[in-house]
Amino acid sequence: MTQDDLLTRAQAWLAEDPDAETREELARLIEAGATDELAARFAGTLQFGTAGLRGELGAGPMRMNRSVVIRAAAGLAAYLKAEGRTGGLVVIGYDARYKSADFARDTAAVMTGAGLRAALLPRPLPTPVLAYAIRHLGAVAGVEVTASHNPPRDNGYKVYLGDGSQIVPPADAGIAAEIDAVRSLHDVPRPESGWETLGDEVLDAYLERTDAVLTAGSPRTARTVYTAMHGVGKDVLTAAFARAGFPPPALVAAQAEPDPAFPTVAFPNPEEPGAMDLAFEAARAVDPDVVIANDPDADRCAVAVPDAAAEGGWRMLRGDEVGALLAAHLVHKGATGVFAESIVSSSLLGRIAEAAGVGYEETLTGFKWIARVDGLRYGYEEALGYCVDPEGVRDKDGITAALLVTELASVLKEQGRTLTDLLDDLAVAHGLHATDQLSVRVEDLGIIANAMAALRERPPASLAGLTVVSAEDLTKGTESLPPTDGLRYHLEGAYRARVIVRPSGTEPKLKCYLEVVVPVGDGSALATARAEGAEVLAAIKRDLAEAAGL
Repeated sequence: MTQDDLLTRAQAWLAEDPDAETREELARLIEAGATDELAARFAGTLQFGTAGLRGELGAGPMRMNRSVVIRAAAGLAAYLKAEGRTGGLVVIGYDARYKSADFARDTAAVMTGAGLRAALLPRPLPTPVLAYAIRHLGAVAGVEVTASHNPPRDNGYKVYLGDGSQIVPPADAGIAAEIDAVRSLHDVPRPESGWETLGDEVLDAYLERTDAVLTAGSPRTARTVYTAMHGVGKDVLTAAFARAGFPPPALVAAQAEPDPAFPTVAFPNPEEPGAMDLAFEAARAVDPDVVIANDPDADRCAVAVPDAAAEGGWRMLRGDEVGALLAAHLVHKGATGVFAESIVSSSLLGRIAEAAGVGYEETLTGFKWIARVDGLRYGYEEALGYCVDPEGVRDKDGITAALLVTELASVLKEQGRTLTDLLDDLAVAHGLHATDQLSVRVEDLGIIANAMAALRERPPASLAGLTVVSAEDLTKGTESLPPTDGLRYHLEGAYRARVIVRPSGTEPKLKCYLEVVVPVGDGSALATARAEGAEVLAAIKRDLAEAAGL
C-alpha cells in the first residue's frame, strides 16, 4: 500500500467513524503523518473466526472499535436473516471493559435496524449469564462483548447461535463473508431505540438454575476467599453462594469491583504470575479451606489450596487438577452421560470416565467444541474452564464451577480430608498425570509461524530422552477431529508422555501443552513420583523450546 493509498483509507474510515474518541485519535495520527502507526492499523482487518473478534482498542480496521463492531453486527444480522431467522431474538451481554457497553448498544441498534429483535442484559454480567439467557429466552443468537482475561487495552466480540454454544465452522465463515459485504456504515440502519433492556428476571432464573449443580442436603461448610479479578463476577457469585447456604466468601477487596484498568494485576488472568498474590495475602489472614478466583467475565474458575511447601503457604491448582477433582465428585454423585475435554487437557479424565463406566470424548480446543458433544454431562479444559451444567449453560461457567468445588471441599471437610487428599487418591488409582505448559507471548506473530514451521520441517525424534512414537500434524485432521493448526506428539520410554503445540486462538501466544504419566504403587511413592514428573516435564520443555527455535 502506498502512502497515498494509506492516507485515503484512513480518511475514508475517519469520515464514517461514529465514535468521537477514535475519530480524534485517528485525526491526530493523520495530521502527524504517523505512517508506521497508520500502516499497522490499516494493514488489513480484524478477522472474524470461531473466537469471534478480539483485539486492542483503537481506531482503524485492525483495532476493536465501534466501526468494527457495527460491521460485525451487520454481518451477523445478515447471516441470521439468510438462515431464515428474520424476526428472531438476539440477546446481548457485556462485561465492564472499556467500550463494552457502547459495543453492546451498537449491536442492539444494528439488530433492530435489520428487522431482528434485540434484548440487552441489564448491566455488565458474567458471560455464562448470557449463554444461559440464549436458551432460556429461545433466542436465535447471542453476543457477548468481552475480552475475557486479556490485557486492559483489549476488547472482544463473542457470538453464540440459538443452541447456546459458541459458533463453529461453517457459521464463522458465513458470518465473516457477510461482514466483508458491508461496504459503508452509512448502509447499516441503526435506530435510536426499539430494543429491550431486560430486567433481573433472567439473572434470577440463572441463579435459580445454579442450585441444580448441588446435591440436596450436601454439606455446605467450606470457607472461601474469593477474588473477582476486577471483573463482573462478585455480585453473581456471592448471590449464588448465599442461595446455596455456603459461608459468605471473604472478598479480596482491592479486586472485588469492576475496573477496566485492572490496576492490581499485570494481566487479569488467575494463571499469570502475581495475579493471585492479593488473594493469597487475604487467605493467610483468614485461613479458609479454599481460595477461588474468577477471570474478569467469570466464565473461568481458579482454585488454590493450602500447601505448607508452597511459597506463602498456598498453591494454585492446575486446571487439569480441578478438572479431575470435579469429575471425581460428579462420579461420586452418580452422574451419567459423557465426560468431555479438549485434546490439550489431561488424559486423566479418560481414566476416571473409564473406571466409572461413563462415556468419554476428546474435542478440539475450546468450549465451542466441547459443548457440542452428544450426551454431554461434564466438560472441562485445562485453561480453567468447566461446564458442570450443560443443560443450563452450554459453555464454561466459573460461577457453577465455584459452587461445585466448594461443595466438594465441604464434603471432604466433613470427612477430615482435603482436595489435596483426593488428588492423591486419583494419582494412586490412575497414575500421576503431571502437566505443564510452555507458553510464549510474542510481539511479532512471525515468531509463532517460524516455530510451527521448524517443528513441521524437523520434528523431534525424542524429548527428555523419551522416543517420539507418533507425530501428528493436526492441520490434516484425524479420524475423530476436524483440522486445526496444531501438532501432537506421543512419547514412550521410562514414562508415557504427550505434547501438543498450537498457536493461541485469542492471544499472541504459542502454547505447548505437556503431560507425563508416572506410575504410582501406593501413597508412599507419591512424593517421588511428583519429583520425577516435574523433572521430566522440565526436560521436555527445554528440548521442545530448542526444537522450535524459541
